Amino acid sequence: MNALVRRCVARAGIPCIWRGKCFSSGNEPAESSRVTPMLRHLMYKIKSTGPITVAEYMKEVLTNPAKGYYVHHDMLGDKGDFITSPEISQIFGEVIPNMKTIEEMNVIDTWEQTELCSSLLGVWFVSEWMASGKGTAFHLVELGPGRGTLAADILRVFSQLGAVLKSCDISIHLVEVSQKLSEIQALTLTEEKVALERDAESLVYMKGVTKSGIPVSWYRDLKDVPKGYSFYLAHEFFDVLPVHKFQVLLGKSCLWLTKGLKTVPVNILLTHCGIFMTMIEKQISTRIIFSCERCCKFLVLVKTPHGWREVLVDVDPQASDKLRFVLAPCATPAEAFIQRDERREHVEVCPDAGVIIQELSQRIASNGGAALIADYGHDGTKTDTFRGFYGHQLHDVLVAPGTADLTADVDFSYLRRMAQGKVASLGPVGQRTFLKNMGIDVRLKVLLDKAGEPSMKQQLLRGYDMLMNPQKMGERFNFFALLPHQRLHGGSQERNARPSKAPSAPVAGFAELVWQ
Repeated sequence: MNALVRRCVARAGIPCIWRGKCFSSGNEPAESSRVTPMLRHLMYKIKSTGPITVAEYMKEVLTNPAKGYYVHHDMLGDKGDFITSPEISQIFGEVIPNMKTIEEMNVIDTWEQTELCSSLLGVWFVSEWMASGKGTAFHLVELGPGRGTLAADILRVFSQLGAVLKSCDISIHLVEVSQKLSEIQALTLTEEKVALERDAESLVYMKGVTKSGIPVSWYRDLKDVPKGYSFYLAHEFFDVLPVHKFQVLLGKSCLWLTKGLKTVPVNILLTHCGIFMTMIEKQISTRIIFSCERCCKFLVLVKTPHGWREVLVDVDPQASDKLRFVLAPCATPAEAFIQRDERREHVEVCPDAGVIIQELSQRIASNGGAALIADYGHDGTKTDTFRGFYGHQLHDVLVAPGTADLTADVDFSYLRRMAQGKVASLGPVGQRTFLKNMGIDVRLKVLLDKAGEPSMKQQLLRGYDMLMNPQKMGERFNFFALLPHQRLHGGSQERNARPSKAPSAPVAGFAELVWQ
């Protein structure tokens, strides 16, 4: 936000018209009772330059080099603030692909004779590598690898499918801004006895070799990763990127009454004939229709061009050690990201996600490969999803900044637009559908039959329920893919790939597999 807008906001002293869903667990961390270092930093920043955008707030809280949550916390697992899908259940990381694919891999003769327990996402990438012509290179790039659990599962798949990938040059590239997490990832993926190469000034700030002998490198930014035929994975990555939040003003400054009466400010005629009017139709992008039960007149409220205001974070004047949400008194540059035909009254936009999607699209269109994005999100339907997590509980996003994780659901419709037609996109599809298409039910039956202890069976069923239940992760978690256009219409993607004689195969997970 430019300096002029900051000064306008600072001088305006506008009231908190919009009150966001500041989720609170009811059991806040000990830091809630005192001013945290991050809160002191933010208060000094706001008092110096004026209220900041939600995007700037998220960026500071999560990735500030000195005090950022991701920079100095291990937020994953039982002792962290949230658990990712691969750590919920082994089922997520162990799904058998369809039998036809297994036969093509020449790994086994019959399903019953194998203990092939492959990582779901690893199978997806191997399947796409095969469908695109089995290129001579297999470069896997993961954005935000967490503790390295998912990458370890995928590497296990590569080891199990060694006969398929034996002539393939495999390498792992991890994009991670947190030094703390990169150290944990290194412990997960590499032999502790093998020294890591470190160079803080280099684009590749750390290098190593995995337990299976595959080279692995760490980068701070996707743009630093070498370009080429690659496969990209972003699992619970986009939901932590900073978002700008916007709200439609519902006051006399932006909504006006027209329909058989003189045009007047809304707040004057929200009642008619002495009674409050009933809203009968709501179309936020254009109008809100009210009816008067006494005189049967219809009143139409029309949004003016100045109806959007960005949500900002400011110091609470009633409590100098607390923060609050306010609305910008005038237009801000980020409003350019709002679609002209937007129908929602509250919108979250993530420009950083758009930049990354454009980079991925350009790379895939030019060099081939694919990208799989798995995250909490929606297809342009939700509004206020900004929330915090502390100790696996919802947490007030403005309380004790720097001690809790912040997240906002991914708008997959925005990601699709940002691809700009350079590549084909599939999804989003719910996790329940994706896993069923990948054969998770068959895999669950195999694991239950092999589980000797009742407690093990209960653990498998609990994990399955967490992943598949529509009220839990089954419908809230989604999968979205970016693929070269020729992938869906046949033809090889990679320069040195073997030509494909068969028509393009369905994309695993996004179409129901045929079991044989």
